Amino acid sequence: MKELVQIWNRVTGKQYSSVNSNEKELRDLSNNRLRRDIDTSTFEANLSECEGLNSKFSDDLDFSERKEEIINRLFTKRRNGQTTRKPKCLFILFLLGFIFLGMAFVILFLHPYDVLFRWKVVLSDGGEIFESWRKPEVKLYCRVYLFNVTNAEEYMSGQDTKIKVKEIGPFVYREALEHSNVTFNENGTLSTIPLHPLIWEEEMSEGNKEDDILYLPHIALLSIANVVSQQSFMTRFGLNNLIGLTNSQPLMKMTAREFMMGYKSELMTLGNTFMPSWIYFDKLGLIDRMYDFNGDFETIFTGENDISRSGLIDTYRGSTDLPQWDGKYCSNVQNASDGTKFQGAVSRNESVLFYRKSLCRAAPLIPVEESIKNGMKAYKYVFPEHMLDNGKYNEQNKCFCRHGKCLPEGLIDVTDCYYGFPIALSYPHFYKGDDVLFSKVEGLTPNKEQHETRFWVQPDAGLPLDVSSKFQINMALGDISNIRNVDKFSHLYLPLLWFDIRMYTLTPNLELKFKFYLNILPVVERCWMYISFIAGTILILITTYILTFKIMFKSYAKKNQNINFRPNLWVERERKNKGNSKGDIYTPCEVPLSDTDSDQTYDTKSTFLKTQSDKIKELGNRLSDKVHKFELAHSKHNTKQSNRKNSLITPEESQDETNDAFKSDSSESDSYTNRYREVKQSDSEDDCKYLEVLDDGAEFDDVDYRRDKKNELYIHIE
Repeated sequence: MKELVQIWNRVTGKQYSSVNSNEKELRDLSNNRLRRDIDTSTFEANLSECEGLNSKFSDDLDFSERKEEIINRLFTKRRNGQTTRKPKCLFILFLLGFIFLGMAFVILFLHPYDVLFRWKVVLSDGGEIFESWRKPEVKLYCRVYLFNVTNAEEYMSGQDTKIKVKEIGPFVYREALEHSNVTFNENGTLSTIPLHPLIWEEEMSEGNKEDDILYLPHIALLSIANVVSQQSFMTRFGLNNLIGLTNSQPLMKMTAREFMMGYKSELMTLGNTFMPSWIYFDKLGLIDRMYDFNGDFETIFTGENDISRSGLIDTYRGSTDLPQWDGKYCSNVQNASDGTKFQGAVSRNESVLFYRKSLCRAAPLIPVEESIKNGMKAYKYVFPEHMLDNGKYNEQNKCFCRHGKCLPEGLIDVTDCYYGFPIALSYPHFYKGDDVLFSKVEGLTPNKEQHETRFWVQPDAGLPLDVSSKFQINMALGDISNIRNVDKFSHLYLPLLWFDIRMYTLTPNLELKFKFYLNILPVVERCWMYISFIAGTILILITTYILTFKIMFKSYAKKNQNINFRPNLWVERERKNKGNSKGDIYTPCEVPLSDTDSDQTYDTKSTFLKTQSDKIKELGNRLSDKVHKFELAHSKHNTKQSNRKNSLITPEESQDETNDAFKSDSSESDSYTNRYREVKQSDSEDDCKYLEVLDDGAEFDDVDYRRDKKNELYIHIE
C-alpha cells in the first residue's frame, strides 16, 4: 500500500520519505498518469475504487506482481470515459455554435419579421387584417356643428346688413363603417360596396338634442333659386309664382335633425315630381346627402402585388378618376385611402392621399411631425398650405374651378357632387380663407387648434391611430336678385354646418395586437439576431480554443511520455531483485525524491493540481491517513525483525523532528511514527539520497492482517 500513499500524497501536497526503490518507480508511473487524467468530477469514484483495492491487497501480499494491475484499474476506466465524453461535448458545442450563427444570418438577410408582416397585412379572405378592414372595430364618429342664424328677422327686414350666426353643437353620430359584398379579383384587388350608416349618440352630444329648434337656411329654396336664376324669363316667372303660393322663406325654423337628415318641402316635392332625373329624393338634408352611397362601389388593392398599397383605392365607380373634374391631378382617386388604412412603408417626407365622398376629391396629406401615439410610432399629417386656393398660388389647383369660374381662396366648388346644389367646401369657420368670405357673415372665429385637420398614422403599417377630418359645408350663391324672397342672399357665401370625422383611439384589443406586431416582434427579431451572433461566436471560439490546446498538450505529453514513462522498469528491477544472491529486497535509490524530470514534464498541469478544490484535498487526506496507518504498522514489524545498516533516518533525528500530522494516532503506532517525517522535496540533484537497506524479506511471513468490526484494516504482530 506504500504505492497508494505516494499517489494520494502527491495529490494532497504531502510527501513522505521512502525506503523502497520500487515505491519510487510506482510513484513516478502513478504521478504521470494521475497528472494527465485527474478529474474532479470522477475523484470520488476513484477514491471508492482505491478503498476496494486496499481491502483486496490486504489478503494478497505479493504486491509487486500487481503493480500494473493497480494503475490500469485505477485510471484506464476513467480515461476511456474522457475519450468518449469530451469529444461528444465538443462536437455538440461546435454544432450549437453553427446553428446560432446560421439563425443570425437568416435573420440578417431574410428578415422573417418582414415575411410575417407581409403575410399579415395582405387582405386575404378570412385574414386577421382583412376582418379589421372589412368591419373596423374602432369607433368612428361624425360630430356636426350647425350655424344658427340669430338675427333672421332683422336681416330679412333689412335692419341688419350681415347675417349673424352662432355655432351650435356638437350633434354626434357614430358611423358604423362596413365594406359589404366583398369579392376578390384575380388582379390583386377586391370589389366592395361601402356602407356608412349613422347612429345617434346622445351621451356624446354634450346636451344637444336632435329636436332642438333653430333658425337655419332653406336649402331647397336657395338651391333652386340659384339654378333657375340663370334660366329664361318664363322659368323664373313660374318659380316666383310657386314661391308666392307656398310662401317659402330663405330662413326658417326647423329641428336640428330635419336640417341634417332631411325635411319635407313643397319645392322638393314638386322638383321630385317634375324633374326626377335631377331631384330623385323628396326631402333634403345635408348629412343625409353627404352619406348617400347609393350605387357606389369601389375596388381596393389587397397588397398581394404591392404590400404598401394594401387597403388603398384602385377605382371608384369603375374608374380611377372622378367625373366631376377635368385633369388627372384633380380627378385621380387611385392609391387614395378612405380612412380605414393608409399607405404603408412610407418615409418621413412622403405624402399620402385621403378620399371621402363628402370631399368630392382626393386630398393630399403631408407629414409635419413625428411622435409616439398610443405607444406606437406615428406621423402627423395635415392638409398642405393653399390646398383650396383654386390656382391662385398653386397652378395645379385651377382644375377645381368649375366651368372656368374660380371661387375665392378657401373654397372648393363641389356643386356636381351635391346634385347641382351650389355647395362649396371650406375649412371650419373659413379657416385659411379669403377675407371676402367674412364680408357678409358675422360670428365666425377660425382657430387652428380647433379647426385644423390632422391624421396620426403609423407609417409602417399605414394604421390610423388618431383621426380628425374637418370640413365645412357652405352655399356659394350667385346673382339671385331676380328671384322672390331671396334677393338679400345674392353673392353670399353662407355657412351651413361643419363636421368632424373623428376617431379618438384604437380599441384595446386592436392596440394590443398592433403593439405586438409593430413594437415587440421587431425588437425580438433584432435581439435574437444579436444573441445568436454572440452565442454562436462564443461557442465556436471556445470549442476551437479547447481543441487547439488539447491537440497541443496531447502532442507535448506524448513526446515526454516516450522519454520518461517506462512501465517495464519495474519488471526489470524485480527480476534483478529476485536474482540477487544476497536475497536483497531493497536496492539503492536511483531516482531523486524530488522527481525533477516529472515535474518539468508536467509543469503546466501541476498548476491545475495546485488549484483543485478543497474537496479533493480533504478526500486525499482521508485516504492518505488511512493508508499511511497501514504503512506504519508495516514499518513497525520490519523494524523489530531486521537490522537496517544504512538507513537515512536515525532514531535520534526522528525523535526531534516528529511529524505533527501523526501526533493524534493511537498509542500502538506512536512509537513508530519516528520512522517517517514530512519532508520538503526539491528539484535539486543534491537532495537525492541513495538508500541501501539490507533485508532478507523474511519478516513478511509472520504478519497477520485482520479487520476490525468497522471493516478497518489493521496488522496484528505476534
